[in-house]
Amino acid sequence: MQYKAPLRDIQFVMHELLDSESHYKTLPAFQEADRELMDSLFEMAASFAENELSPLNQSGDAEGCKFDNGKVTTPKGFKEAYKQYCELGFPALSAEEEFGGQNMPFSLSTVINEMVGTANWSFSMYPGLSHGAIQTIEHHGTDEQKQTYLEKMVTGEWSGTMCLTEAHAGSDLGIIRTKAEPNDDGTYSITGQKSSSQQASTTSPTTSFISF
Repeated sequence: MQYKAPLRDIQFVMHELLDSESHYKTLPAFQEADRELMDSLFEMAASFAENELSPLNQSGDAEGCKFDNGKVTTPKGFKEAYKQYCELGFPALSAEEEFGGQNMPFSLSTVINEMVGTANWSFSMYPGLSHGAIQTIEHHGTDEQKQTYLEKMVTGEWSGTMCLTEAHAGSDLGIIRTKAEPNDDGTYSITGQKSSSQQASTTSPTTSFISF
């Protein structure tokens, strides 16, 4: 079944119910986020989700990811779609301008992510964790970490993941065993085993964050 973005519903919620434009105007950082800009972003994301991502559900289901000779490849069309996703500026939408972001409200990114995820949930898992990784570094990273990672992650050249799962635990956080112990120099020693989910053939290095 072909995905059709609910643009009118989205516009109703953002413009008529929430009056997002008026709210953004009260925030100095978001003065440019007016109705015209929002609608252009929604329409661009809708077109991408409908015409590029939705058709890829078939190859994603029929082919899946493959691991051969130490190399992971994604289904046909996924790498090209990810490149277009980055070219449209979606990874940078709510990131800080200092590192190449557009500094738009995170709520706009949430609308874009909803369309991407509904059109093709498998694809959305690739860039999805990068948003959280970027925010983690923005708010808690050292200056060195920000300079090392953020620019390439904001462009989508590098990606982020989350090491939550353990072999015996799945997503049950109550029984995880991995732990981090502080060292005198401010670093942490990590013991345990984690499994990560990441982009495979769609990006270069992947930055991992471990949850305890």
